[in-house]
Amino acid sequence: MGQICIFTGHRDLPADTAPLYDALLRHVTALYDGGFTDFVSGGAMGFDLLAAEAVLALRPLYPDMRLVMVLPCDNQDRAYSPADKVRYRTLLDQADMVRYTAHEYYRGCMLARDRIMAQAAHHCLCWLTRSTGGTAYTVRQCAMLDVPITNLAELCP
Repeated sequence: MGQICIFTGHRDLPADTAPLYDALLRHVTALYDGGFTDFVSGGAMGFDLLAAEAVLALRPLYPDMRLVMVLPCDNQDRAYSPADKVRYRTLLDQADMVRYTAHEYYRGCMLARDRIMAQAAHHCLCWLTRSTGGTAYTVRQCAMLDVPITNLAELCP
């Protein structure tokens, strides 16, 4: 595997995600140009899935770009709407690798997934707008490990 960029972000995004999606495309391309080939999404609704879609949109231009999904449990999509389940499963089908950190949901499985991602990261590309929750936890883990962090919430209007 090449350099690894992880994605972490909140489920709630701006109503108009076009500027964020454009920023994702630009930053993923810049990271790829800098030697990053593996892009890791945690598979949560919101930023994680939008980031995975950006990688898949760029992959025809960069055939060695890889999308890796690191998921907290087999049934992460259990509470997703039917349309969101289709979106989620389509991304899993197109991913280069899918890794589950647990078979069944348990309290703490999301944080275990977040720690695994942070420990593998060479860069963290995030959408962080508040200091609580799983995204904040993952960004703090990356900061403790001296992983460079780019917060798109600070760069997008």
